[in-house]
Amino acid sequence: MGKILFGIVVAVASFILVDSLTCNLCNFGVVGFCLVPQQQTCNSTNSVCYTAKATFPALPSFVGFSAQGCLDNTTSCNTTITSSFLTVNFTTQTTCCSSNNCNQLNSAVTASTMTVTATVGVAVLASVWGSLL
Repeated sequence: MGKILFGIVVAVASFILVDSLTCNLCNFGVVGFCLVPQQQTCNSTNSVCYTAKATFPALPSFVGFSAQGCLDNTTSCNTTITSSFLTVNFTTQTTCCSSNNCNQLNSAVTASTMTVTATVGVAVLASVWGSLL
């Protein structure tokens, strides 16, 4: 009897684990890159992964801010909202998807970014130091 009960518990637990959706999580992103990339397991079976991007029409070359994670309902999915804050207009676009890690995440630091930044930093430092001597 104990083995049958254990089998039922294992079967129910495996269904619960299969239904869990995993999304990329980014509480704050700037110019298309996430500052602290993570993963999040959604709590609800009705959850979807979302990506929200805020852009400024007055600054077309500025990519804007973003956030990503789990969303418990789909009412704000695939929407574009235009708002204003302190007389500055901005547009927020929210897109959703429903497969694991489907909201693609760009992390802020890559090896090539660090190499270029370090090279430029050393060149500027050498230039300033050279002008002081």
